[in-house]
Amino acid sequence: MKKGSVIMAIWRAIADTLRAEIARGQWRPGNRLPTEAALAARFGVNRHTIRHATGALADEGLLYARRGAGVFVAATPVDYPLGPRVRFHRNIELAGKVPGRRIDAVMTRPASPAEAAALDLPDGAEVHSAEGVSTVDHRPVALFRSVFPAARLPDLPAALRASGSITRALAACGIADYRRVHTRIAAQIADAAQAALLQIEPGEALLRTETLNVADGVPIERGRTWWAAERVTLTLDDHS
Repeated sequence: MKKGSVIMAIWRAIADTLRAEIARGQWRPGNRLPTEAALAARFGVNRHTIRHATGALADEGLLYARRGAGVFVAATPVDYPLGPRVRFHRNIELAGKVPGRRIDAVMTRPASPAEAAALDLPDGAEVHSAEGVSTVDHRPVALFRSVFPAARLPDLPAALRASGSITRALAACGIADYRRVHTRIAAQIADAAQAALLQIEPGEALLRTETLNVADGVPIERGRTWWAAERVTLTLDDHS
């Protein structure tokens, strides 16, 4: 057997071993694999051979690399229905996973023309803007930015900072229920800032959703979300 064929057989055998260990639950989604040096010592090969094996498993979607952090076991994409009343935490919990949402910034500013049009506001009206990161099983899956009519919800910034939840903050401001009336979906690629927050590589695929929520027929939230495409499956659900 030629040398190249021998090397290929070795890294494929290593990939088979790691794949079987993942299937048995020895390495669970989100777990970091041992370092290349540790794996090389375990299998008695060099790091280049280990890199071939883990690269093959990454191509299969079983592993992913985080620059400077290591190689991790990938979770299966979470199924996320886009329906009239689906809330992020409820949907993720129903999928048997752990939801998380971090609000990084809350500010009040003039609405952009597109925001004013969506929220049925006059030119120059102010909006409250909240943005941050959504996680599943402690792994980032999406970036979000939501804007709300400031005049209709004057106490919302304080409620957002106190609760860390858009749904709870709206409830504290008297919005007990709201409905999504439309969703637009588009594809784009991640820039460097988005990639850093989502722990992916720049240029990877994102799914961008734009939504409008209303309460008693009045627009109260325009939301934009950038989902890491490999980590989520968006489904349209008119009954949620």
